[in-house]
Amino acid sequence: MFGQVTTPSNESARMNLVSSNSGRINAKTGHMTFYHPVYEHKGNTLSADSGYIYENEIKQQFFEAFGNVVITQPSGTVIYSDYLHYDASSQQARLRGNVKMVDRNSVLTTNFLTYNMRSKVGTYTGGGRIITQTDTITSRNAYYFENTGDAYFRHKVIVRNPSVKVYTDTMRYNSLSKNTYFFGPTNIKGNNQENLYTERGVYNTGTGVANFNKQNLYTEGSRLLKGDSLHYDRDSGIGKAFRNVIFVDTVDKFYAYGGKGEYRQSEESILMTEKPYIITVVQNDSDSTQTDSAAISPPVTAPIEEKKTKKEVTKTVDQSSSVTNTAQNPDVVNKPLLVNSKPEPKVDSVYMTADTLFSRMILAKEYVPLNLNLDRNGGQLIEEAEEDYGEDEEDTILAEGTEGAIQEEGLQVVGKTNEKVLQKPNETTKKTTAPKITSNNTSGNRHGEGRKEIDNTLKADSILRQRAIIPEAGHADSAINKALKIAQQPTSNDSSTTAVSDTSRTRIVKAYYNVRLYKSDLQAVADSVYYGMQDSMFRFMGRPMIWAENSQISADTIYMQILNQKMDNALLKENAFMVNALTDSTKFNQLKGRKITAFFANNSIERLFVDGNAENLVFSVNDKNNIVTEMFHDRGGRIKVFMEDKKIKDYFTIKKVDQKVYPFNLVTQENEILPGFIWRPQDRPKSKEDLLNRKRELPKDTEVKGEKEDSDENSSTSKPIEKKVEETQESTEENN
Repeated sequence: MFGQVTTPSNESARMNLVSSNSGRINAKTGHMTFYHPVYEHKGNTLSADSGYIYENEIKQQFFEAFGNVVITQPSGTVIYSDYLHYDASSQQARLRGNVKMVDRNSVLTTNFLTYNMRSKVGTYTGGGRIITQTDTITSRNAYYFENTGDAYFRHKVIVRNPSVKVYTDTMRYNSLSKNTYFFGPTNIKGNNQENLYTERGVYNTGTGVANFNKQNLYTEGSRLLKGDSLHYDRDSGIGKAFRNVIFVDTVDKFYAYGGKGEYRQSEESILMTEKPYIITVVQNDSDSTQTDSAAISPPVTAPIEEKKTKKEVTKTVDQSSSVTNTAQNPDVVNKPLLVNSKPEPKVDSVYMTADTLFSRMILAKEYVPLNLNLDRNGGQLIEEAEEDYGEDEEDTILAEGTEGAIQEEGLQVVGKTNEKVLQKPNETTKKTTAPKITSNNTSGNRHGEGRKEIDNTLKADSILRQRAIIPEAGHADSAINKALKIAQQPTSNDSSTTAVSDTSRTRIVKAYYNVRLYKSDLQAVADSVYYGMQDSMFRFMGRPMIWAENSQISADTIYMQILNQKMDNALLKENAFMVNALTDSTKFNQLKGRKITAFFANNSIERLFVDGNAENLVFSVNDKNNIVTEMFHDRGGRIKVFMEDKKIKDYFTIKKVDQKVYPFNLVTQENEILPGFIWRPQDRPKSKEDLLNRKRELPKDTEVKGEKEDSDENSSTSKPIEKKVEETQESTEENN
């Protein structure tokens, strides 16, 4: 015996009329039309001003309803509209005209909504909005999943709340978690000129936390931060970028690169780690045919009297006049120093790296510039106990954002209404309960006054979407490239002469631990560097060394000041030493003193002063056979050198002068090196790549303090360099 196949009863899927005021048969269609009917279907209640049910050939029911349509679900969700077409078998509802769906977490309004009451999935394609307790979202198309609280928005998507406005074309939103997921170009605009751009990521509108991972860019005014990954916390105002990080400030013409960057909005600071480096654009002389290296090379070629014979073992120069003029030997001193026949570019880039780079904005009035008391005439001699080298003589010769928030003109009423809803959610988003429908009361299921409000908001949203500017793909790259182009344009303004107001701000830069600097014709290393844009002063601290061509400069502290993108002055403080290697790198010209002061004109040394046990040791080389012939040793209280066209014009030694000439056969290992001599070409950065991938060698008994400290903590890492700056400034002011 065959088993009997059973099918579900059609009665369980049929709509039941609960009540109506009256009904009549339409003569044309033959349908029974009811007035103020209330139907029940699978736990859902459907009511309207009027409506009728009809069936197709396979007995599927369809419900057409007109005017003040209300659908109430067991979950508490209520849907209002002006028109309804309902398929009972699929439980698919198509609603039109002033559609409003209210559930526990949100309110959806549109003019066209398709909603499945079985799966609880709704769709609109003609424009609409969803309002949650914190956010108002409008778009042209959307898919809403009531069970999970997820909604997918497409085309001209705009999210608004008191903190941000979001503009995108593709987005997923969860009304429970407040997470927004982006899958295309997106702008998130804050109230303080900040803008977040991404093409893929998640942003929580409640907590303000963002995590982006494609084409990410943070912008605040003139400052931009870009990275492969970007994390931002709105409450703390901290943005973190990871991998291929770029930071640019177009106003200060400051930009930096690194593997990790942290921007703090409150103090306008950037902390860069993981092979960070900054680039500074400097201006060269367009009419020069020599490189900048000549500008800082020590003019160690000194005058030697031709009448002195080479056979003399040690011959003291005639000291009847302690001032030795270059006119005595023009063949020696008038040779250009480190001449390069290649024309130099109008601008050049200076790369600087360290374990940690930190920069921030401070009030200009709070910045304390170093008072080095430098005098282009040399200033007062250092009074200290010195060796007596001879008779005393006196000489008195001498640095897009983003578009602004979209103005919503003409939407004041809507804006104010939304603002109230967002700021006081408890008053306007109270849980909506299903209206109680009975056969004795069929007129209470109306959204009445809400229809006009829905119509107004939908019209306003349509205008808002028309005016909205949705970002285009690749915006992050184009914006950062534009900012870099602006930052790389040198300016002729001298910031040090600009009047300082109570509100004007300036940038400071700190680099600490293993600082390296590279320029095509200049390289440097130090433990730490401090730079202030207000006076354009670099402070190199912690065994600093600078190289140019075959020259090396070292001191306990080195100060270099740049004005109008050109070198203006430099001070080598304590144990100042300048070394110039000869061609074969076996002999070294040397210049030393307690301090060395150099002044520049057109990026070249114009005058130089060596003070405090000043010494100059020079080897003379025969130009024909390139053989060292003799050594000149000069000592005094001060050595002064005057340059013109990168040639020595005048050379003076004053106060306790002692000058000797040694034939080459009497040059020994003891007298060819001045006390304190050091030569470390192995520490010199050789290229930009070498700058980033190699640190200088440290003496075995030296350990850089703080290398193991956490460089992410600004307060802790910045203390050593700040203390050094203060101590160095105090010492400098006392000694000058």
